[in-house]
Amino acid sequence: MTTAASQEAFLHAYHAEHPAVTSEWLGHGRAPDGRSSYEILRDRVAGRERVLDLGCGDGLLLDLLARDTSEPSAGREHPRQLAGVDLSPETLALARQRPALADTRLEEARAQELPFPDGSFDACVSHMALMLMADIEQVAAEVARVLAPGGVLACVVGNGVLLDEAYDRFRALANEEIADAPEAKRMPALGDRRTRSREGFDAILGPAGFAPVEWESVAIDLGGPVDQVWAGVAGLYNYEPLDQAAMERLRGAFLDARRDSITPEGTVPFTVQLQLATAELR
Repeated sequence: MTTAASQEAFLHAYHAEHPAVTSEWLGHGRAPDGRSSYEILRDRVAGRERVLDLGCGDGLLLDLLARDTSEPSAGREHPRQLAGVDLSPETLALARQRPALADTRLEEARAQELPFPDGSFDACVSHMALMLMADIEQVAAEVARVLAPGGVLACVVGNGVLLDEAYDRFRALANEEIADAPEAKRMPALGDRRTRSREGFDAILGPAGFAPVEWESVAIDLGGPVDQVWAGVAGLYNYEPLDQAAMERLRGAFLDARRDSITPEGTVPFTVQLQLATAELR
Protein backbone atom coordinates (compact mmCIF):
# COMPACT_ATOMS: atom_id res chain seq x y z
CA MET A 1 0.00 0.00 0.00
CA THR A 2 1.29 3.44 -1.00
CA THR A 3 1.55 5.86 1.91
CA ALA A 4 1.92 9.63 2.02
CA ALA A 5 5.42 9.13 3.43
CA SER A 6 6.50 6.91 0.52
CA GLN A 7 5.05 9.31 -2.05
CA GLU A 8 6.81 12.29 -0.49
CA ALA A 9 10.08 10.36 -0.15
CA PHE A 10 9.99 9.60 -3.86
CA LEU A 11 9.27 13.24 -4.80
CA HIS A 12 11.92 14.50 -2.39
CA ALA A 13 14.59 12.20 -3.86
CA TYR A 14 13.58 12.90 -7.45
CA HIS A 15 13.70 16.68 -7.10
CA ALA A 16 17.00 16.51 -5.25
CA GLU A 17 18.42 15.15 -8.52
CA HIS A 18 16.22 17.19 -10.89
CA PRO A 19 15.32 20.41 -9.04
CA ALA A 20 14.00 22.40 -12.03
CA VAL A 21 12.69 19.59 -14.23
CA THR A 22 9.09 20.83 -14.46
CA SER A 23 9.78 24.47 -15.25
CA GLU A 24 12.55 23.58 -17.70
CA TRP A 25 10.08 21.55 -19.76
CA LEU A 26 6.74 23.30 -19.35
CA GLY A 27 8.15 26.81 -19.02
CA HIS A 28 8.76 27.11 -22.75
CA GLY A 29 5.41 25.58 -23.79
CA ARG A 30 2.76 27.86 -25.22
CA ALA A 31 -1.03 27.84 -25.40
CA PRO A 32 -2.72 29.01 -28.63
CA ASP A 33 -2.82 32.57 -27.25
CA GLY A 34 0.97 32.60 -26.78
CA ARG A 35 1.04 32.34 -22.98
CA SER A 36 2.78 29.60 -21.03
CA SER A 37 0.78 27.57 -18.51
CA TYR A 38 2.59 29.53 -15.79
CA GLU A 39 1.48 32.84 -17.31
CA ILE A 40 -2.09 31.60 -17.62
CA LEU A 41 -2.07 30.76 -13.92
CA ARG A 42 -0.50 34.12 -13.03
CA ASP A 43 -3.26 35.93 -14.91
CA ARG A 44 -5.98 33.90 -13.17
CA VAL A 45 -5.11 35.60 -9.86
CA ALA A 46 -4.70 39.13 -11.24
CA GLY A 47 -5.62 41.73 -8.64
CA ARG A 48 -4.85 39.44 -5.70
CA GLU A 49 -2.02 40.95 -3.66
CA ARG A 50 -1.32 38.20 -1.09
CA VAL A 51 -0.55 35.01 -3.00
CA LEU A 52 0.72 31.60 -1.86
CA ASP A 53 2.32 29.17 -4.33
CA LEU A 54 1.74 25.57 -3.26
CA GLY A 55 4.58 23.36 -4.52
CA CYS A 56 6.47 26.39 -5.81
CA GLY A 57 9.49 24.46 -7.11
CA ASP A 58 12.27 26.66 -8.43
CA GLY A 59 10.06 29.77 -8.19
CA LEU A 60 9.18 30.39 -11.86
CA LEU A 61 5.52 31.16 -11.14
CA LEU A 62 6.38 33.32 -8.13
CA ASP A 63 8.89 35.20 -10.29
CA LEU A 64 6.15 35.93 -12.84
CA LEU A 65 3.82 37.09 -10.07
CA ALA A 66 6.50 39.34 -8.59
CA ARG A 67 7.30 40.91 -11.96
CA ASP A 68 3.70 41.41 -13.11
CA THR A 69 3.58 45.10 -14.00
CA SER A 70 -0.18 44.94 -14.60
CA GLU A 71 -0.78 44.48 -10.87
CA PRO A 72 -2.29 47.39 -8.88
CA SER A 73 0.63 47.09 -6.45
CA ALA A 74 3.26 47.55 -9.16
CA GLY A 75 5.39 50.55 -8.31
CA ARG A 76 3.90 51.00 -4.87
CA GLU A 77 5.95 51.28 -1.72
CA HIS A 78 4.48 47.96 -0.53
CA PRO A 79 4.58 45.46 -3.43
CA ARG A 80 2.68 42.22 -3.75
CA GLN A 81 3.09 39.88 -0.78
CA LEU A 82 4.19 36.44 -2.00
CA ALA A 83 5.01 33.15 -0.32
CA GLY A 84 5.86 29.67 -1.51
CA VAL A 85 6.14 26.21 0.01
CA ASP A 86 7.79 23.10 -1.34
CA LEU A 87 9.03 19.73 -0.04
CA SER A 88 12.38 20.08 -1.79
CA PRO A 89 15.20 22.17 -0.29
CA GLU A 90 17.06 21.86 -3.60
CA THR A 91 14.27 23.51 -5.60
CA LEU A 92 13.80 26.17 -2.93
CA ALA A 93 17.51 26.97 -3.16
CA LEU A 94 17.00 27.78 -6.84
CA ALA A 95 13.97 29.93 -6.02
CA ARG A 96 16.00 31.90 -3.48
CA GLN A 97 18.50 32.79 -6.20
CA ARG A 98 15.87 34.75 -8.16
CA PRO A 99 16.36 38.50 -7.54
CA ALA A 100 12.64 39.20 -7.90
CA LEU A 101 11.95 36.89 -4.94
CA ALA A 102 14.27 38.59 -2.46
CA ASP A 103 11.30 39.56 -0.27
CA THR A 104 9.29 36.38 -0.84
CA ARG A 105 8.80 33.99 2.07
CA LEU A 106 9.94 30.54 0.92
CA GLU A 107 9.33 27.62 3.27
CA GLU A 108 10.22 23.94 3.19
CA ALA A 109 6.87 22.57 4.29
CA ARG A 110 4.06 20.14 3.54
CA ALA A 111 0.85 21.45 2.03
CA GLN A 112 -0.99 19.40 4.66
CA GLU A 113 0.60 21.55 7.41
CA LEU A 114 1.02 25.08 6.12
CA PRO A 115 3.14 27.37 8.34
CA PHE A 116 0.90 30.43 8.00
CA PRO A 117 -1.85 32.00 10.16
CA ASP A 118 -5.53 31.83 9.23
CA GLY A 119 -6.61 34.21 6.47
CA SER A 120 -3.07 35.09 5.38
CA PHE A 121 -3.71 35.09 1.61
CA ASP A 122 -6.12 36.33 -1.04
CA ALA A 123 -5.13 33.60 -3.49
CA CYS A 124 -3.37 30.25 -3.64
CA VAL A 125 -1.84 28.94 -6.87
CA SER A 126 -0.36 25.55 -7.71
CA HIS A 127 1.26 24.52 -10.99
CA MET A 128 1.39 20.76 -11.62
CA ALA A 129 1.78 20.06 -7.90
CA LEU A 130 -1.63 19.66 -6.26
CA MET A 131 -2.30 16.53 -8.29
CA LEU A 132 0.78 14.89 -6.72
CA MET A 133 -0.22 15.48 -3.09
CA ALA A 134 -1.40 12.80 -0.69
CA ASP A 135 -4.11 13.36 1.93
CA ILE A 136 -5.75 15.80 -0.47
CA GLU A 137 -8.70 16.59 1.80
CA GLN A 138 -6.25 17.87 4.40
CA VAL A 139 -4.55 19.98 1.74
CA ALA A 140 -7.93 21.48 0.80
CA ALA A 141 -8.69 22.20 4.45
CA GLU A 142 -5.32 23.90 4.95
CA VAL A 143 -5.72 26.03 1.82
CA ALA A 144 -9.18 27.08 3.00
CA ARG A 145 -7.74 27.94 6.41
CA VAL A 146 -4.99 30.23 5.11
CA LEU A 147 -7.22 31.94 2.55
CA ALA A 148 -9.32 34.95 3.50
CA PRO A 149 -13.07 34.72 2.70
CA GLY A 150 -13.50 35.25 -1.01
CA GLY A 151 -9.97 34.01 -1.65
CA VAL A 152 -9.35 31.92 -4.75
CA LEU A 153 -7.52 28.66 -5.41
CA ALA A 154 -6.20 28.35 -8.98
CA CYS A 155 -4.35 25.24 -10.16
CA VAL A 156 -2.85 23.82 -13.32
CA VAL A 157 -3.00 20.02 -13.32
CA GLY A 158 -2.29 17.31 -15.86
CA ASN A 159 -4.64 14.52 -16.79
CA GLY A 160 -2.18 12.32 -18.67
CA VAL A 161 -3.56 13.34 -22.07
CA LEU A 162 -1.02 13.91 -24.83
CA LEU A 163 -2.57 14.98 -28.11
CA ASP A 164 -0.28 12.71 -30.07
CA GLU A 165 -0.93 9.20 -31.41
CA ALA A 166 2.76 8.56 -32.08
CA TYR A 167 3.54 9.19 -28.43
CA ASP A 168 0.86 6.69 -27.42
CA ARG A 169 2.72 4.00 -29.36
CA PHE A 170 5.98 4.99 -27.69
CA ARG A 171 4.34 4.96 -24.25
CA ALA A 172 3.24 1.35 -24.75
CA LEU A 173 6.88 0.38 -25.24
CA ALA A 174 7.93 2.49 -22.27
CA ASN A 175 5.43 0.70 -20.04
CA GLU A 176 7.05 -2.60 -20.98
CA GLU A 177 10.45 -1.28 -19.87
CA ILE A 178 8.99 -0.01 -16.60
CA ALA A 179 7.32 -3.37 -15.95
CA ASP A 180 10.75 -5.02 -16.18
CA ALA A 181 12.30 -2.62 -13.62
CA PRO A 182 12.65 -3.79 -10.00
CA GLU A 183 9.36 -3.19 -8.22
CA ALA A 184 11.06 -1.46 -5.29
CA LYS A 185 12.41 1.21 -7.65
CA ARG A 186 9.17 1.99 -9.46
CA MET A 187 7.31 5.23 -8.97
CA PRO A 188 4.63 4.90 -6.28
CA ALA A 189 1.09 5.95 -7.10
CA LEU A 190 1.18 9.72 -6.61
CA GLY A 191 -1.58 12.01 -5.44
CA ASP A 192 -5.32 11.57 -5.84
CA ARG A 193 -6.84 10.80 -9.24
CA ARG A 194 -9.86 12.96 -8.45
CA THR A 195 -7.70 15.99 -9.24
CA ARG A 196 -7.88 14.96 -12.92
CA SER A 197 -11.55 15.98 -13.29
CA ARG A 198 -13.92 18.81 -12.38
CA GLU A 199 -16.21 16.43 -10.52
CA GLY A 200 -13.28 15.12 -8.52
CA PHE A 201 -12.12 18.62 -7.63
CA ASP A 202 -15.62 19.54 -6.48
CA ALA A 203 -15.72 16.43 -4.27
CA ILE A 204 -12.41 17.48 -2.69
CA LEU A 205 -12.94 21.24 -2.37
CA GLY A 206 -16.66 21.45 -1.66
CA PRO A 207 -16.47 20.09 1.91
CA ALA A 208 -13.65 22.58 2.64
CA GLY A 209 -15.97 25.48 1.79
CA PHE A 210 -15.18 26.22 -1.84
CA ALA A 211 -17.71 27.11 -4.51
CA PRO A 212 -18.03 24.83 -7.58
CA VAL A 213 -14.89 24.65 -9.66
CA GLU A 214 -14.43 26.49 -12.94
CA TRP A 215 -12.72 24.09 -15.33
CA GLU A 216 -10.83 24.82 -18.53
CA SER A 217 -8.78 22.57 -20.82
CA VAL A 218 -5.72 24.13 -22.45
CA ALA A 219 -3.54 22.62 -25.17
CA ILE A 220 0.14 23.43 -24.57
CA ASP A 221 2.57 23.21 -27.49
CA LEU A 222 5.87 21.76 -26.28
CA GLY A 223 7.30 21.13 -29.73
CA GLY A 224 10.89 22.05 -30.49
CA PRO A 225 14.30 20.54 -31.18
CA VAL A 226 14.32 16.76 -30.89
CA ASP A 227 16.78 16.69 -27.99
CA GLN A 228 14.76 19.29 -26.07
CA VAL A 229 11.50 17.38 -26.49
CA TRP A 230 13.15 14.09 -25.56
CA ALA A 231 14.69 15.67 -22.43
CA GLY A 232 11.21 16.72 -21.33
CA VAL A 233 9.74 13.28 -21.92
CA ALA A 234 12.67 11.55 -20.22
CA GLY A 235 12.14 13.74 -17.15
CA LEU A 236 8.72 12.28 -16.38
CA TYR A 237 8.52 10.66 -12.96
CA ASN A 238 7.61 7.17 -14.12
CA TYR A 239 10.92 6.76 -15.99
CA GLU A 240 13.00 7.35 -12.86
CA PRO A 241 13.65 3.62 -12.11
CA LEU A 242 15.05 2.91 -15.59
CA ASP A 243 18.80 2.53 -16.07
CA GLN A 244 20.83 4.21 -18.81
CA ALA A 245 20.52 1.28 -21.20
CA ALA A 246 16.74 1.26 -20.89
CA MET A 247 16.57 5.01 -21.44
CA GLU A 248 18.73 4.70 -24.56
CA ARG A 249 16.35 2.07 -25.91
CA LEU A 250 13.43 4.36 -25.18
CA ARG A 251 15.15 7.28 -26.85
CA GLY A 252 15.52 5.17 -29.99
CA ALA A 253 11.87 4.15 -29.80
CA PHE A 254 10.84 7.78 -29.31
CA LEU A 255 12.81 8.90 -32.36
CA ASP A 256 11.36 6.05 -34.42
CA ALA A 257 7.83 7.07 -33.38
CA ARG A 258 8.56 10.70 -34.33
CA ARG A 259 10.43 9.96 -37.56
CA ASP A 260 7.65 11.08 -39.90
CA SER A 261 7.07 14.36 -38.03
CA ILE A 262 10.68 15.59 -37.66
CA THR A 263 11.13 18.73 -39.77
CA PRO A 264 14.21 19.43 -41.90
CA GLU A 265 15.27 21.82 -39.12
CA GLY A 266 15.28 18.97 -36.61
CA THR A 267 12.16 19.98 -34.64
CA VAL A 268 9.15 17.86 -33.73
CA PRO A 269 5.59 18.74 -32.69
CA PHE A 270 4.49 17.71 -29.21
CA THR A 271 1.31 18.87 -27.49
CA VAL A 272 -0.10 18.09 -24.05
CA GLN A 273 -3.48 18.91 -22.56
CA LEU A 274 -3.48 20.61 -19.18
CA GLN A 275 -6.43 21.60 -17.00
CA LEU A 276 -6.97 24.90 -15.23
CA ALA A 277 -9.14 24.58 -12.10
CA THR A 278 -10.30 27.67 -10.20
CA ALA A 279 -12.52 27.84 -7.12
CA GLU A 280 -13.46 30.65 -4.73
CA LEU A 281 -13.70 30.20 -0.98
CA ARG A 282 -17.25 30.98 0.08
